Amino acid sequence: MKAEEFVRFIGKQRASAILRTPHGDRAVPAMEAAARAGFRALEFTLTIPGAFEAIATMARDPDLVIGAGTVLTAEEAERAVAAGARFLVSPVCDPAIIRVARDLEVAIIPGCHTPTEMLTAHRAGAPLIKLFPIPGTGPDHLKACLGPLPFLKIIPTSGVTLENAAAYLRAGAHAVGFVAPLFDPAAIEEEDYDRIEALGRSLLEATRDA
Repeated sequence: MKAEEFVRFIGKQRASAILRTPHGDRAVPAMEAAARAGFRALEFTLTIPGAFEAIATMARDPDLVIGAGTVLTAEEAERAVAAGARFLVSPVCDPAIIRVARDLEVAIIPGCHTPTEMLTAHRAGAPLIKLFPIPGTGPDHLKACLGPLPFLKIIPTSGVTLENAAAYLRAGAHAVGFVAPLFDPAAIEEEDYDRIEALGRSLLEATRDA
């Protein structure tokens, strides 16, 4: 999947599932629950033990688009793509990682907080921007950034909830990313994958309400 294809894909999906957990043995079952709920863009952060193996396992399903998050080095980017990742996400705006992603011909979503960082990432070749961390002003911050920079495709994460997802989309978000509101830490601790699936269905319904 080329970068421009992923941009269109995630724009149609409107949401991605982002898993960060210390329980590597529960990563695949948790993500499978999100897939059953209807998520098709699924991101494993590389802080998960065995993240590359989890990416490889889930990437076998042709109906899913698997990504790697918390990508901080060129080596991590290359390993993730070799394992089957079709998009990369970073918590920071690093032009070097953006160049590597372009060389690997996959979409990169660098983390940015300010308009300066966003424009820097865009000019470096990033097709999408991750709003991270989400500011206290929430959707208003996103709307303010898009005022002078309407060509940016911004995906807020780490703070998007059932209650505010639709507001972010109405404010102009290209899509949103769900972390803890989808992968409830208590549900993962208890291996309650039915709860994760139920949460996922509710969250996707909220994006459709936008």
